This record gives sequence, structure tokens and C-alpha cells, in this order.
Amino acid sequence: MKITIVKDLTHFEGTILIPVFETNAKSLVPIEFHGVSVSSKVFYGKKDSSYSVDKYDCLHLFIGLGKSIDYKSVFTIFRRIITRNKEVLNMKVALVVPDALPADLAEAMFSGMLAGTYDLGHYKKQEQHPLLKPDFELSLLAKEDFVPIAERAFKIANAKLETYRLVDLPPNKVNPEYLAECAVKNGATFGFKVTVFDRDACSNLGLSAFLAVAQGSAREPQFVIMEYTPEKLGKETKHIGLVGKGITFDTGGLNIKTAGMLHMKSDMAGGAAVFGAMRLIADLQLNTKVTAIVPCCENSVDNTSFVPADVIGSYSGHSIEIIDTDAEGRLILADGLSYLIKNFKPDVVVDIATLTGSSVATFGYECGALFTNNEAVSKQLQRAGDSIGERVWPLPLWDAYKPDIESEIADVKNYSGKPVAGAISAAKFLEFFTENHPAWAHMDVAGVAFGDDEFAKTKHGTAFGVHLLTKFIENL
Repeated sequence: MKITIVKDLTHFEGTILIPVFETNAKSLVPIEFHGVSVSSKVFYGKKDSSYSVDKYDCLHLFIGLGKSIDYKSVFTIFRRIITRNKEVLNMKVALVVPDALPADLAEAMFSGMLAGTYDLGHYKKQEQHPLLKPDFELSLLAKEDFVPIAERAFKIANAKLETYRLVDLPPNKVNPEYLAECAVKNGATFGFKVTVFDRDACSNLGLSAFLAVAQGSAREPQFVIMEYTPEKLGKETKHIGLVGKGITFDTGGLNIKTAGMLHMKSDMAGGAAVFGAMRLIADLQLNTKVTAIVPCCENSVDNTSFVPADVIGSYSGHSIEIIDTDAEGRLILADGLSYLIKNFKPDVVVDIATLTGSSVATFGYECGALFTNNEAVSKQLQRAGDSIGERVWPLPLWDAYKPDIESEIADVKNYSGKPVAGAISAAKFLEFFTENHPAWAHMDVAGVAFGDDEFAKTKHGTAFGVHLLTKFIENL
């Protein structure tokens, strides 16, 4: 997409996108632009409304922003406009940027536009969205140079688009090897190092908890390590560690799921968010060192599957009693966390996973559950999430919940067996493998990483975490 700044639209012919802040339904003063007058009786800028007028060889598409607006709302509004008006975008398009629009809202606007090109029909024959065509030109009528903001916004949107695809594509396509290949390709394109351990390498390293989950599947597990190092690396450069859950399909193992298995292709959404964040961090060239690990495997059912009551090992050397094979995500994260902390020693560690239904029961589909032993990290993650509409809220890590993971036969057990506090006991399990790291945070995003909204008829990926992790790291 090519972007140009124009001073006026005197000779323009095409579609003009005109964002309008809300006035009043009873306003006597019509909204006017480019010789077009719109009465408040039909449109006055109400949030999520739009109105089109065909005049002077131009389609004027007025877009309601409401009285006050936030990042997520702007992103959604412009994603909707681009998604629903594909047929009128084949011609030239001009966007009128409101005067004194804050940079963050301009970013949301541009990012939402590109996100609006996403279509869930990956296996349908369909015409490419006009905005994705190489010769597409977007003219900006603006008093300021918004091109750098737009370019940044498009990088954010492209990282999200890739994450949408990873979460939405079927499990026979997105398997562990596919994710590993995606990481290698992004590393070569955006400039970060990628190392992938296969089953044999993982066995030699002692990644026993990860391999226990993978042993029921014929698909080769992949332990993916990504390392981004900024050009200006100094003593003051912070080092952030990320871990994402990469279960490409979760049957529940021998504790097989009795409902909801159709959506278990999305159980790698935490890992997908880490892949997207690493791409974006490198693309934006952030001045922070980042090491990310995504253990990728299937939790399948076979005569070789691990079973309830097994006692398995782990990279940390701790033994784990298996109470429930459907509590598999925390097992692969345990090895990911242990490996990251021992071998890379990051200053801050954040893991992200679609881990428990308990987090959904607590927060619904509004925010992710946040667990951390560091108040500063908690505030920084919440602040970053609030600013872009990817919200997280803390739950306790009190030692009162520690008995939920205590085992009589092993060092720890992977599930409390109780129908309550599931997200908390899962977090306590992960905490056990952080080696008392002073700045660790866990985000359980089961309710927000994929779901229902206006952009598809079925559940699909939201790319939750891609921008949040990047924003968090950028603001450190």
C-alpha cells in the first residue's frame, strides 16, 4: 500500500473516508465536507454509525466516532469500515484525518484499516482485498505528516494478520513443524536468531515434561527458541524473556475433552501471540533484548500417550505427578520457563497461554487473568493493555493455594482435582518452575485469545497479546 499526503481533494475522484466526532441528534448545523451537507436527522457522528453520499464523482463515506474514543474502538471502527465496504474500495481512496488527532488514535485508525482486509475463508477462491494490491494508493488529507505513524501501524497490523492466520488455520496445516518453519522464516526476514529442537534434541536436553505431552502424537514436537538482539546493545539494555503455549491441537489426552474440541486448534494462541510479538518487536527495532520460547506439540491420544497417575520428569529436575492429562499446557510451559531462566537469565519473564476455563469463568471475554510476583511488572502490563484495549487484571498468587499442587508421590502435581480456583492453581504450578525469579508474570488468555465477534460467523483468533507484549516491552 502506497501512502501520499494531499493538501486538498479538488480533482479527486473515488471514495473519501470522513471520520466525524459526534455532534447532536438535534443539531441545526449539518455536517459538511467537500460540498456535501448531511443533516443531523440522518447522521450526526454517533459511534459505530456511518452514512454514504454519492456526489461530485466521489463516494463520501462519513464514519461516526462518537463523543469520546479509545484505541480499541477506533481500531474496530476502521476494521469494520474496510471489511464491509470492500466493493467501493477498488477505486482511489482518500482518508480525511481529523485535526489534532492524537498519534495513538491515528495508529489505531491505520492499523484497523489493514486488519479489515482479513478474511477467514482461507480455503475459498476469492478476490484479493483491494487494500492488499501492490498498486493500491491511500491519499491522506491531513495537516500533519502521518506517514511514519501509518507505517508503524501497518507493521502492527501485519503482525496481527499473521497471528490471525496461525490461530484460524486448521490443525492439519498448523502443526508443530509449521510453527517452527514460520519462526525460521520470520527470523530470516526481520532479523532475529531462531533455534529449533526436535524430539531427539529435546530428549538429550531433558525436556521431559514437554515430551510427555508430545509422546501421544505422531507429529514431531518442536521446541522453538527466538533471540532478538538490538543493534545498540549496552550494559543498560534490558533483557525480556517470553514463553508461549504452542499446543497445536488439544484432545485433552486420555482425559479426553467431552465438549469444545472443535476449537482446540486455537490452543496455540498464546504461542502465536509470542510469534507475532517477536516479528513486531524486530520489525519496529525496539531497543530491548528479547528471548522467546514456544514449545510446540500436540496433545493427542494413542497407546503411547501419558496417562493419569504417571510421574514424569522435567527440565528443572523436579518430578511431576499427572492428575489430569488435559492440564498439559502448564507442563510444556514449565519446561519452557525452566529452560529460559536457566540458560538465558532474562531480567523479566512473561508467559502467555490459553490455559484454563477457570479464567474465562472469572473474567468472561473481557480481559485476561494476570498473575505476577512483581508489582511494577503488574502495573506496566495493565497500563500497556489498557492503552490499546488488550486488558489484563490480577489474581492472587497467595501461598494459601500452594497445597493445591502438592503431591504425596512427586515434587508437584499438575492439577488440584478441585472444581474451584483452577486458574490460580495453574499459576502456582508455573510459579514452582520459575526458580524464584523476581520478575515473572503469567497471563491466562483463554477467554480473549479467540472468540466471537462481528468479523466472522465462527470463533476465530483475536491476536490478543501481540500488541500488548510489544507495548509492554517498548515502555520498559
